[in-house]
Amino acid sequence: MRARARDEIIPITRASTDDSESLASILSGVDAVLHCAGVNRADSDARLQENLVLAQQLTGSLDRSGTHPYIVYANSIQSGSATSFGQTKQAAADHFIAWAKRRGADVADVRLPNLFGEHGKPHYNSVVATFCHLLASNEEPQIIEDRIVPLLHVQDAVDLMLHLVDDGADGVVSPESVRLKVSAVLAKLQNYHDLYAVGDLPDLSDRFDRALFNTYRSFCFPHQYPIHPQMKSDGRGGLFECVRARGGQSQVFCSTTRPGVTRGNHFHLRKVERFLVLEGQATISLRRMFHDEVIRFPVAGIRPAIVDIPTMWTHSITNTGDHELLTLFWADEIPESGSVDTYPEAVEPAREVA
Repeated sequence: MRARARDEIIPITRASTDDSESLASILSGVDAVLHCAGVNRADSDARLQENLVLAQQLTGSLDRSGTHPYIVYANSIQSGSATSFGQTKQAAADHFIAWAKRRGADVADVRLPNLFGEHGKPHYNSVVATFCHLLASNEEPQIIEDRIVPLLHVQDAVDLMLHLVDDGADGVVSPESVRLKVSAVLAKLQNYHDLYAVGDLPDLSDRFDRALFNTYRSFCFPHQYPIHPQMKSDGRGGLFECVRARGGQSQVFCSTTRPGVTRGNHFHLRKVERFLVLEGQATISLRRMFHDEVIRFPVAGIRPAIVDIPTMWTHSITNTGDHELLTLFWADEIPESGSVDTYPEAVEPAREVA
């Protein structure tokens, strides 16, 4: 979210919601609240009542702080259905609307469809996450019910909610979604799996397809890397493919890096990017955003190795050799002014000094 928002973002943790005074202090003076917390799976209907309780805790703390901001409520298309989940989500929405009317505030009731995205939890709420996990693990997905599902990439959902803060829309908001049968989703993912097994890239010209592919490859990282392209040799020398992609824009460039120098220390939200060292030796380092573990791949031109950079992983490449490093880079989009998908972030997490 910090890659998108222009304003200060104040996170609210689970611990904060249990302390009404602490929560009131955090909320004091804020302009808007994005309420994304909730319970969607529980072993009892009573547990699902926490959806309403969380809404009540939020408005109670806002009243204590004397702050009546704009609220964006991450609701569900199941809101108001006959299920316990749908009833409690609707109850929370009704509570927010009644509170806003009393306080002269506005509420956007965002009815989110089936969300999917990078690093989703398999065998939980998203069929996309489950299929991606199984395919990346070389297991066979099974379709239980081949119905139509409305799908929205979670990054698009975040964009929408942040735009609502800017626009101040009031009332029910129903985001557009891509509606596909479960079998069609699986067919796309199976195609990605078959192509990517040998390092090939699918057609990424469609925004939804690229989001779905980024989701799939997040389940492949890091155990399927680096990818070693097949070397074809004869009396003239050797040949190997750097990139074989089907459709879309492309940017291919090379860089030289002096010994000991590091390039990068940034992350992307949508870009598909490939690193390939042609000459010299290097370490490609990556860290998933909001995590501390750094994953490192030592690579060298003597044995070509492809590392594709996952979205939402900050990354860098360091020349660890004694000679100049030559690296080839490929990306699936051409950077244009005002839409460069690159956000600075150090790979090595900052350490607190005792």
